[in-house]
Amino acid sequence: MAKKVVATLKTGTGKQFTKCIKMVKSEKTGAYMFKEAIVPNDQIGDFFGK
Repeated sequence: MAKKVVATLKTGTGKQFTKCIKMVKSEKTGAYMFKEAIVPNDQIGDFFGK
């Protein structure tokens, strides 16, 4: 099943999106967490700028 999803993202309209992973520090515990999102290419700067 995963191969279909990856193949779909690499062809057609999937090239307009990027999977972004950002490391964020929790204010409560102080531990680091990872936030993942699939964002359009023109909004990558907004995702990392927050």
